[in-house]
Amino acid sequence: MPERTPAAKPNRPRRPDAPPKPERPRDELGRPLAWDAPSRLEMEDFDAQSVEENHRSGIRAFNAGRFFPAHEAWESAWKRSKGTPDEEFFKGLSQLGAGYVHHLRGNPHGAFTLLRRGVSRIRRYPSPHRDVDTEGLSTIALRQADAIERAKLAGAATPDIELPTI
Repeated sequence: MPERTPAAKPNRPRRPDAPPKPERPRDELGRPLAWDAPSRLEMEDFDAQSVEENHRSGIRAFNAGRFFPAHEAWESAWKRSKGTPDEEFFKGLSQLGAGYVHHLRGNPHGAFTLLRRGVSRIRRYPSPHRDVDTEGLSTIALRQADAIERAKLAGAATPDIELPTI
């Protein structure tokens, strides 16, 4: 288990030598489950992977409809790419993954907001970029964000959308 420092709690200091808290079990969309439930979310240790490995993991997860792991993989790639030309690319892919997670969780506002943010970042890159058809993916995600927002504004059910692949 990777080392981590828990957030400070007012009036409840944590011993610096205390072991890390166990990871909370989660469902396939990253939502927390009861502490005694088995975790249904399987993910690689993205912090131990290179940017290239995280990008490949993100593509595999995205194409399998596993958007939470895709988001996490690209978030790790983004954090390791800060200050490089690919920083915004990985941040955008991470946001697209998170947007589809919100859609699957039934949160239309989160879905269309994050899909648009992701599109605004990845569309700056020529297509293809790092094996991603940025133009095609941007077009699909923006069209889906618009459909999700239109339904929300009309008070209609969130539309079923065909989940994209890369």
